[in-house]
Amino acid sequence: VLNGVVMEIQDCALPLVRDVVATDDPAVAFKDIDAAFLVGAMPRKEGMERKDLLAANVRIFKVQGQALDVHAKKSVKVLVVGNPANTNALICSHFAPSIPKENFSAMTRLDQNRAKAQLAEKTGSEVADIKKVTIWGNHSSTQFPDMSQATVKGNPAVGLVNDEAWMKDVFVPTVQKRGAAVIAARKLSSAMSAAKAASDHMKNWFASSPADDWVSMGVFSDGSYNTPVGVMFSFPVTVSDGKWSIVQGLNLSDFAKEKLALTGKELCEERDEAMAVCQA
Repeated sequence: VLNGVVMEIQDCALPLVRDVVATDDPAVAFKDIDAAFLVGAMPRKEGMERKDLLAANVRIFKVQGQALDVHAKKSVKVLVVGNPANTNALICSHFAPSIPKENFSAMTRLDQNRAKAQLAEKTGSEVADIKKVTIWGNHSSTQFPDMSQATVKGNPAVGLVNDEAWMKDVFVPTVQKRGAAVIAARKLSSAMSAAKAASDHMKNWFASSPADDWVSMGVFSDGSYNTPVGVMFSFPVTVSDGKWSIVQGLNLSDFAKEKLALTGKELCEERDEAMAVCQA
């Protein structure tokens, strides 16, 4: 399988690709790397309890975290894509104590891209016209897609949509459940859109976010917006010279605060269960 992937990469004739090393040895894969895209994880299967899913992923991300700790550069940027991404990133960081916690993140950029696409369709705009859409919390069905700060060609999106019922009862659940809808439609999980989102995430992280916009990243919470400290929580962030900062001072409605509390509770439960497995 890996050799087939190598052939596809070669056949893309990508100008920046110099060499490809196909390996299943973490010591080889993580040697002196600058960026890690951790895509592989145990997916949740029908009838599987969350604690069983977390236990399976602890085993995977313990190995990867330990390998990163020993072999990767201490400046490595680690993006966890495999679900449950937020808690998998937390586990990975736990087992890589020599790498700064701010160097780990979970991908919620796919959710942000989905939200922008929905808003563009609703307003008859181009995706490039949409700014400041936010994904809060967990990359799960409890996430909160937030368009309250969003703009369309510089104009407040809320005013253009002018439909509170759509914003709460259509926009939010559509984005929350988009992954499941893709699976139902194609019998496979998101692939191309997820790869695009991972590329977007890393591009902004290594360079910077646009001056007139922000991006959503799952990062270690410092308690901003009354979120639980120490979980991997998605926030609106700006990036400058490879370093992210949580956007501060946003006004949140009571509806938004309820959604943040809900997704924060889920992340705390996942963290506690995962840490219990780590310490068992």
